[in-house]
Amino acid sequence: MNELTIQICTDEDLGLLATLNKQLIEDEQHDNAMDMEQLRDRMRMFIHSDYTAYKFVQQDHVVGYALVNRTRQPLYLRQFYICRDFRRSGYGKMAFQKLLEALDTNQLDIEVMHWNHVGQSFWRSLGFQERSIYMRLDG
Repeated sequence: MNELTIQICTDEDLGLLATLNKQLIEDEQHDNAMDMEQLRDRMRMFIHSDYTAYKFVQQDHVVGYALVNRTRQPLYLRQFYICRDFRRSGYGKMAFQKLLEALDTNQLDIEVMHWNHVGQSFWRSLGFQERSIYMRLDG
């Protein structure tokens, strides 16, 4: 496994971020119905506000991305995604460690969809513990 690097995303990465965000939405079975243009606009809004997007790169291949609100304390990891072809090979844990180093922190808040058992297991394997239950009335 070659060195994994972390890079801050810019407007040039908006198409990539929208594509990866769409895959994240599909994989976690989220009810977000945004199309690619809407996701691209949403990512633009994020990276021009309190959020920083990071991409994880191995050689010329993007392995995944993260979206972090750097103004909250503790920092808030809104999105974290490892591309399908790179899963179950240690890239998720490696990317997460690179992210912690880049953020210079050892404390983060995250949310995981209730039905996303794979995601919950991943985060627990990194030491995350449940802290609250987020609920919604959707009538």
